[in-house]
Amino acid sequence: MQPNKIAITAAPIAPVLAERWSPRSFNREYLLSQDEALSILEAGRWAPSANNLQPWRFAFVSRNDELHKELCEKGLTGFNQSWAPDASALIVIAVQKSLPDGKEITGRKYDAGLAAASMVVQAQEIGLHTHHIGGIVHSEVHSLLKLDDNHEVLVIIAVGKVAPAEQLEGPAYEREVAPRVRLSLDEVMLYGKP
Repeated sequence: MQPNKIAITAAPIAPVLAERWSPRSFNREYLLSQDEALSILEAGRWAPSANNLQPWRFAFVSRNDELHKELCEKGLTGFNQSWAPDASALIVIAVQKSLPDGKEITGRKYDAGLAAASMVVQAQEIGLHTHHIGGIVHSEVHSLLKLDDNHEVLVIIAVGKVAPAEQLEGPAYEREVAPRVRLSLDEVMLYGKP
């Protein structure tokens, strides 16, 4: 049974945003179709980008690819290794650090964050769920993808169909069924009051 994770908001927001949450329990049988994968990646490609530099780079690794297993075993830390192998795919987000002329792309992480957010919302829109994984071994992921020194690995996004929470055990299960919480809008506002 899946817990109700719809956000309780101070003002209405788009349903795709209110319904988005990050499960750890993924359907072990489901594989993304090519159309689903392309839809998610296209959403990232069309994200806003400072000076249209588009410094983001994506690696899409399906569960039926041997690299998926290697990423889970060598590239993830902690209990991420216990649930992430069930995800239909892992999307590694990396960025280019500098332009061909050597000039640093200072907004690269912000732009990559916009691309990641766009992909997460698109996945939710087409009936899938995602989970950002920050607990990664950056050097291992960098090595497994054979990236050069001008690329920096930022995050991995697990994507797939959500499965019942009971598929998980221990801390993963406890987090899966816990209510969603956020700081209040007043707590995150630096200035101004709507």
